[in-house]
Amino acid sequence: MKFGPVPVANAVGKILGHNIAAADGRRALRKGKPLSAKDIERLQALGRQVVYVAELEADDVGENAAAKRIAVAALGSATTDNLRLSGPAAGRVNFLSNVLGVLRVDAERLTRLNEIQGVTAATLKSHSPVRTRQIVATVKIIPYALPEQSVQAAESICAARPLIRVDALRHQNVALILSGSASVRERVLNDFDAPLRDRLETLGATIQSVEFIPLEDESGEAALAEAMQRQISAGADLIILAGETAIMDQHDIAPRAVVRAGGAVICVGAPVDPGNLLMLAELDAAAILGAPGCARSRKTNIVDWILPRLLAGDRLTQRDITAMGHGGLLEDVPERPMPRSRIRNS
Repeated sequence: MKFGPVPVANAVGKILGHNIAAADGRRALRKGKPLSAKDIERLQALGRQVVYVAELEADDVGENAAAKRIAVAALGSATTDNLRLSGPAAGRVNFLSNVLGVLRVDAERLTRLNEIQGVTAATLKSHSPVRTRQIVATVKIIPYALPEQSVQAAESICAARPLIRVDALRHQNVALILSGSASVRERVLNDFDAPLRDRLETLGATIQSVEFIPLEDESGEAALAEAMQRQISAGADLIILAGETAIMDQHDIAPRAVVRAGGAVICVGAPVDPGNLLMLAELDAAAILGAPGCARSRKTNIVDWILPRLLAGDRLTQRDITAMGHGGLLEDVPERPMPRSRIRNS
């Protein structure tokens, strides 16, 4: 594509490069429009002798056609009811979710796509929860056209498998098991029930039961193990553990109870703050989330990163949790017993 100044008289049929303002400051002509003979007369009446234009060459693909082809390629076989494309306009195509779900992005191939001159593709962060009709990604072509070779290169990068997709959240039954000293039962219930319930309902899940296990001595460990087994038998897909104090060690009461119930502990601790004191485990086919104290807060914390993926059916590993350290320093929450602001910095 050629782009540059030409005499106004020679600009008929070429694409206007920039907006043109009238004498009163209002826009007279919009950039991107093919200039007609009448447009040329208007430019001359405005005293313009030269105008910047784009002129497509034989192997060029117009911005809208290029954006649509690249977006279709990025969607690939993910062209299901979960994700749809907007119509192209001004070299842009948006990706919109049709479902409540979790966005998946191949970040490495997205980077390669953006390395092609004139192509830009932006997405939400991979594994982000997305709502129906939300724009989750956009492709924008910078110039008014791309060489066919560039469009084909972009399509080739996207060809192997979908670069962008949305996995729908499945309705899941959740059991909330709270624990602590018998005397704090009501406080613990008030602290955790509402914020966790709101999070889950926003994600299409339902808390099927809430129970409290007193942890006064070692018998509490056995009772917690029995409670988890009971909830699994009742059809719980996800169990959330929360309580008076967070899980402090891999041999603490909650992880010991998981093992006692026949489950496996995936990790204790996470490089996300707030949310360091998280536990993740599995029992039969159900995930077990040991929620840290920050789950009492409605501000974004590690629970908001973990829950959507668990509800989408992800089997998270220790490495999945470890990888959250990059970007894992979140805004502090006032519900913490020791906010960062109280730590003396020398």
